[in-house]
Amino acid sequence: MSTIRVELGERSYPINIDSGLLTSKDSFKDQIQSGKAIVVTNEIVEPLYLNSLLSALDGVDVKVVCLPDGEQHKNLTQFEAVTTQLLEQHAARDTTLIALGGGVIGDLTGFVAACFQRGIPFIQVPTTLLSQVDSSVGGKTAVNHPLGKNMIGAFYQPKSVVIDIDTLKTLPAREFAAGMAEVIKYGIIYDAEFFSWLEENAQALKDLSSEHLKYVVHRCCEIKAEIVSKDEKEHGIRALLNLGHTFGHAIEAEQGYGNWLHGEAVGCGMVLAAEVAYNKNWISKSDLERMIKLIALFDLPINAPEHMNYDIFMQHMQHDKKVLSGAIRFIIPTAIGKAVVTKDIEPDILQNILNS
Repeated sequence: MSTIRVELGERSYPINIDSGLLTSKDSFKDQIQSGKAIVVTNEIVEPLYLNSLLSALDGVDVKVVCLPDGEQHKNLTQFEAVTTQLLEQHAARDTTLIALGGGVIGDLTGFVAACFQRGIPFIQVPTTLLSQVDSSVGGKTAVNHPLGKNMIGAFYQPKSVVIDIDTLKTLPAREFAAGMAEVIKYGIIYDAEFFSWLEENAQALKDLSSEHLKYVVHRCCEIKAEIVSKDEKEHGIRALLNLGHTFGHAIEAEQGYGNWLHGEAVGCGMVLAAEVAYNKNWISKSDLERMIKLIALFDLPINAPEHMNYDIFMQHMQHDKKVLSGAIRFIIPTAIGKAVVTKDIEPDILQNILNS
């Protein structure tokens, strides 16, 4: 087992990564202080992994909340549904919430944990590649609003993150591809060697090699833990983790949450960000082509929806969390392994890219 710590003083916590952790009592030992827990999961994950988790929680008083699957259910309606069940089940401040599922379950459960009785402990047990390499780490919790993704939420750190890579074996191909968008992101913004490794080992990853997947999850969590430890609430370097997200969130909102998976939208958003970089002469044509090729290699869309033009993108991007003082902040690569946060994007460049 590999362990990475997110260093945040008294709120520091471990990320444990290995095969078989979901059924291991040691994964949750000393994490549930009161002996009471509520597992929040969804209708897809429940039949696959709930019993395994319950076996690891033997001796703990466990109740279960099962939600419908899909990004379209990451909203205030389901937030209220979960809090209602917590109240009906007499959850208290010492009750631990356990998020068993992908990014939707993790984000929603974490937000409930942040708000219920002004904060109760929770544990992330991510079961998708996207949630294992990104959304389960760092304490970003939120729900969506029709006018913007993740606009209602809180920074609230889990007590631990338990990553069993065996759960990736049941992941649909489309969900796996969506997760790879976030993986590629780390290479573009932070680690050129990792980007090259992904190019060289793409087929092994698509074949779900446990050895390769374990390395990918470990490296991504390592990078994110380092960034979050330096900038927990996204006042600086953490904003780089939003590469592709400003464009991507606009696609998700316009298409309707769930029609494009989050990772698909981020993958396309990274292509658009790279196109901006190339048009500003911040990256070479070779770097642009390598980025697009790797994104396409994992079956991610590299073209925005046909009907989405500059005006539609801008309408949604004005509601993005990264807007400050009325200006949209973009994360743009300046090389493979480096990126910047900037408001300095000429409208004509955006128009040319988004209208084409």
